Amino acid sequence: MNINKVDNNVNHFQNDNLNKLAQIFPSVVKDGEVDFKALKEELGLFSEVSEEKYEFTWAGKQNAKKVAQEDVLGKTLKLVRDQCKELGKTDNIYIEGDNLEALKLIRQNYYNAVKMIYIDPPYNTGNDFIYNDNFNMSEMDSLKAEGDISDYNERYTINTKSNNRYHAKWLNMMYPRLLVAKDLLADDGAIFISIDDNEIENVKNICNIVFGENNYVAIFPWRKRTAKSDVPFGISQDYEWIVCYAKTSMFKGSIEGKERKYYESDDFPGRPWRIHDLTKQTTASERPNSYFTIINPRNGIEYPANPNRTWAITQDTFWKYYEEDRIVFPGDYAFLNISKPALRYWKEDDMEKAGEDFGRIAVSTKLGDDIGMSQDGTKEITNLFGSKVFPFPKPSSLIYFLCKIHTNEKDIILDFFSGSATTAHAVMKLNSEDNGKRRFILVQIPEKIDESSEAYKAGFYNICEIGKERIRRAGESILKEKTDCDVDIGFKVFRISDTNIKWNSLMDAGQLDMAQIESTPDLVDFMPDANDVDIVYELMLRQRDVPLSETLEQLSDIGNRTYLYASSYLVCLETEITIELINKLAELDPLPIKFIFRDSAFKDDIALKDETFRRLKALIEKNAGNSKVTYTVEFI
Repeated sequence: MNINKVDNNVNHFQNDNLNKLAQIFPSVVKDGEVDFKALKEELGLFSEVSEEKYEFTWAGKQNAKKVAQEDVLGKTLKLVRDQCKELGKTDNIYIEGDNLEALKLIRQNYYNAVKMIYIDPPYNTGNDFIYNDNFNMSEMDSLKAEGDISDYNERYTINTKSNNRYHAKWLNMMYPRLLVAKDLLADDGAIFISIDDNEIENVKNICNIVFGENNYVAIFPWRKRTAKSDVPFGISQDYEWIVCYAKTSMFKGSIEGKERKYYESDDFPGRPWRIHDLTKQTTASERPNSYFTIINPRNGIEYPANPNRTWAITQDTFWKYYEEDRIVFPGDYAFLNISKPALRYWKEDDMEKAGEDFGRIAVSTKLGDDIGMSQDGTKEITNLFGSKVFPFPKPSSLIYFLCKIHTNEKDIILDFFSGSATTAHAVMKLNSEDNGKRRFILVQIPEKIDESSEAYKAGFYNICEIGKERIRRAGESILKEKTDCDVDIGFKVFRISDTNIKWNSLMDAGQLDMAQIESTPDLVDFMPDANDVDIVYELMLRQRDVPLSETLEQLSDIGNRTYLYASSYLVCLETEITIELINKLAELDPLPIKFIFRDSAFKDDIALKDETFRRLKALIEKNAGNSKVTYTVEFI
């Protein structure tokens, strides 16, 4: 009997990439490894590649890429109940902890699911924090290896300009985070990165590596302030930059535009239409087939082509369009003031072609005057808290605009440098205006607050406390302004913590005597301070496409410790499995797509375990039908 075990590893994407490569080039993957010589030949590269080539690199690049692939050992996300708002109803997530660890932990749950990422990372000005990453070492050893330890013995340190490899340290922080973030982005998703002049070039260079040069979208200049007089060289650097990259060519930004002018006419009742210029900015020598005289068949009036601006159609195409009633001549309609033939477009065709984007237009990188500056972000914070509890926050109107040009009503927006939670504020505000159901995921390390700051005096001791409180206050403020809107102002709070599960339970159990096992059977499988809810969430981190926002239900009619997550995943944490319990599980309707049991709960009853596995697996496969979803029974 082959028994499926819940994998203790949350990082399966190396194998995924290998499998994708094998699907495209089967001959290059041999014994689970890539034959690079064979790959070059498949790509038509039979000659030796020169050692000299254009490449963006820095000290530590290879290791930073390795860090992105490494698993987060012994870590999980624990629900912090007393910090949550509207726990049973909300789809929003707030995670406290190192953002690289957090991104890795949720990678399976939100793989290819995030529509938009906005981040405002440290600008590397010489005064801000960066993160040290080395998951193969202990935390203190990692910090010592980097040569720095923060005042609070945390994983983040100040990267001063006097440090060796000043830019490299910043790049080593950003590179693995962007690599993991790309996995979370949907195929039509995009990332927006706020940055100033210190690292603008490196942001583009590193994004070219991660997302590809072809997926560069634009740089939005954002005016953060009015000109200052006391500045170096007498030139005030008033702008910061928002760098945008798409994951694939499927990305498309748009914004609501002015409604096009459509005409109603008696000859085409119920079919509104518009006209478009029939000429093109090409010369007669460039387009000789489009350099001809159009003659109105109804009255013989001639319209010669302009040698410097030819027709956009050929003579053959003209007759095709004429027969389709798509050519409009001067004098055809009294309400039209045109001097040369025009092309008719039907509204119905515009709507079919544009789909959901009908009525929307391309986005200019010139941001509107209503976007706001730093002073507006500060004013926003001050109005919410009564004091300036966070330095230089972005105005929510800026992120509101980015969400508006790229997200639809049910999309997920991720911010893993969330700071004062401006992104959450913007998402809730946009949802309140268009009745959207957008969801946010925020990640922030609980960086300590300076004791001399206004925030500390106001009772906030780390940045996470400010962010969570901002979401609460901003949400309540939005509901006061729009009493009739149905907007999700809640959020689940998770904190990165040590694992709840003894993944090597057999070895650990061997260290316990029988008296301990009989009195406290949970010690076989779980850590002493673990609770059922945290265990269930940790198990869900091992599942694909299962958001952390889903509901968790205790099935008290089946057992005291049996739970149903997302109406599809059953987790049975009972200390003893009986045939009566299995019978109850088999009667569930609809049947969950996956069952997870404790190995130890079967008390070495191999026959019962075999019967449980075979019976439930058969039922699951029967219910699955033609579904491509993986349905199974697993054990911990």
